[in-house]
Amino acid sequence: MSKIEFTSQQKQVMSSALQHYIENELDIEFGQFDADFLFDFIISHFGPAFYNKGLFDAQSIIQRKIIDIADEIYEIEQDNPF
Repeated sequence: MSKIEFTSQQKQVMSSALQHYIENELDIEFGQFDADFLFDFIISHFGPAFYNKGLFDAQSIIQRKIIDIADEIYEIEQDNPF
């Protein structure tokens, strides 16, 4: 499985959002270094579960579309005595 990676800019934005959340909602002083460290922990431990859920959801959509296409092909099939 490939590693879940973000650009440094994406990581910075998400870490800052995490930092602000912890400071504002939990009233805990939380520095940028701490936010980066927690973000890395979340990605390494929980990221694969979110990633796999996204793949599962995408696969479900594709399967539904394939069934729709198969139904449409069946509808245009012509009677053939042979």
